[in-house]
Amino acid sequence: MTGLNRDLNRERKRIQMSAANSAAVKKGDDKVETQSLKELLLGNARSYGIFFALVVVIIVFQILTGGRLLNPNNVVALFQQNAYVLIAAIGMLMVIIATHIDLSVGSVVAFIGGVGALAMKNWGLNWFLAIVLMIVIGLAIGAWHGFWVAYVGVPGFVTTLGGMLIFRGLATVVAGESIPVSDPTFRAISKDYLPNVLGFWGDFSSNAIIVGVVAIVLVIWMQLHKRNNAIKNGLPVQPMSFVVLKLVIAVAAIAYVTYLLACSGNATQGGIPIVMLIIGVLIGVYWFALNRTVYGRNVYAVGGNRKAAILSGIDTKATDFKIFLNMGFLTSIAAVITLSRLASATAQTGMEFEMDAIAACFIGGTAVTGGIGTIPGAMVGALIMGVLNQGLSIMGVDAAWVKTIKGLVVIAAVAYDLVSKRKKG
Repeated sequence: MTGLNRDLNRERKRIQMSAANSAAVKKGDDKVETQSLKELLLGNARSYGIFFALVVVIIVFQILTGGRLLNPNNVVALFQQNAYVLIAAIGMLMVIIATHIDLSVGSVVAFIGGVGALAMKNWGLNWFLAIVLMIVIGLAIGAWHGFWVAYVGVPGFVTTLGGMLIFRGLATVVAGESIPVSDPTFRAISKDYLPNVLGFWGDFSSNAIIVGVVAIVLVIWMQLHKRNNAIKNGLPVQPMSFVVLKLVIAVAAIAYVTYLLACSGNATQGGIPIVMLIIGVLIGVYWFALNRTVYGRNVYAVGGNRKAAILSGIDTKATDFKIFLNMGFLTSIAAVITLSRLASATAQTGMEFEMDAIAACFIGGTAVTGGIGTIPGAMVGALIMGVLNQGLSIMGVDAAWVKTIKGLVVIAAVAYDLVSKRKKG
């Protein structure tokens, strides 16, 4: 009987604790519901601020360009011409989170592009084997940088500064004279669209509409699923009214972009450009890697506090090596798309690519001191850089002023990050 009573008491306590937790969750939810919209916006000023900045930049250039910025074909060109920023920013994000920097991106793009063009023109490689070769070279360069940083202890700044000089020199050796690329399949990577399997629905691309609808459904499901999980686990949640407001804004933005893409192209093709598919896949894969894997947690841990990461058993050397290996891979993808778009390789290709990628990360909220940064933030930062490039190009602004304006934007973004930290500290 004593054992039975003990079991009954234990079960009674378990039920009481469960009821208390449920009440606490409900109470916590009610508390969040009472928070004002102003408090929520101020509490998330950093993350929402970059989205607001993107909207402001788009509106400003839409006015300055006389409405040409958001012309459907110009929107497609925005992604095609600035794909290198979006792709390189993914790798640069991880590098900066881990308190490193990579100054060699542009030079590596030039060298890899030169070898790829040479392989197709003089060595008889088809487009597929040329791409494989370019990716292998990118991985080898990433491993080279990673070895010096992770296992020898040379700072990333110094290692990649050396790499910038080395690979710009090798690019000059390989592509001292312009090497043309004429393979139509390779050229299609940067300038063509995904095939509209279901054809055109009137004047609109079917694949753009389908992808847009799927994206809207996915965004709604993710937000509601995230909120429900938080409630179940007793975590604080945002008021439903605020979630609905965010969803309305997100759905409206996706619907508008879907409309622009569906109207783009010509009589034979249009909708989703191939480069958007490549960028989307890379964003999805690396978002998952950073947020849902041990490797991603290790990257943040190393950047947040390297000594603590070592004491907790994280192999910081292996983490650093993989970070630069990934940077090499992503740089090779940027090189493939750049070579495809330009249709020729020269030693001057990729000038200041690394600066655009670094700027995109800082604008997107990545901390200068490391440990903080997100894929969505870096992508918004890259889009801001892309809109600047596209808008100033449409306006015919001189290249010297373009660099000046972009430099001022970077300084402003970093200054905002540092001032915000001081206020919180």
